[in-house]
Amino acid sequence: MDQITDTLPAKSDTDAKARFDIANRLFLRLYQASNLLHKTGTRAVSSFGATTQQWAVLGALSRPAARDVGITVKDLVAFLMVSRQNLAAVLDRLERAGLIERSRIAGDGRLRHIRLTPQGAQTWADMQPGIGAYYADALTGFSTEESLQLFRLLDRLCGSLHRIDGPEGD
Repeated sequence: MDQITDTLPAKSDTDAKARFDIANRLFLRLYQASNLLHKTGTRAVSSFGATTQQWAVLGALSRPAARDVGITVKDLVAFLMVSRQNLAAVLDRLERAGLIERSRIAGDGRLRHIRLTPQGAQTWADMQPGIGAYYADALTGFSTEESLQLFRLLDRLCGSLHRIDGPEGD
């Protein structure tokens, strides 16, 4: 009996290898999904001359909390979980297109609020049918409960990744 157990891997080793294999497959699948989201999402909003990054920024700025007064770059970086450098280029393109505006905050000339222009708000409204069709097509076969479960699981994963990233997002 001892000879058999000596040749078998310990249960914890087997569990660790299985967990690693699952994690490896999961993160590869997330990478693939991210690439497909970018590719197919860009196609969904291309008639508006938008990219998925611009879609995300317009969506963030259309939220009630940001709609009227706007949002600071720092808060937008944190909300979208992107780098300031990547966001700056997207904001520049959106501003040149007349979809957003940056205004200085009274009392602190360094801080700027970003918000949708009336043209940006209209463009966002015009994008909604296409975005809705994209969502419906992408989630075909998922029940509402499964979609909610996936959201919750991804939200937990984002929390873990954010913890690894550190408090300052270094």
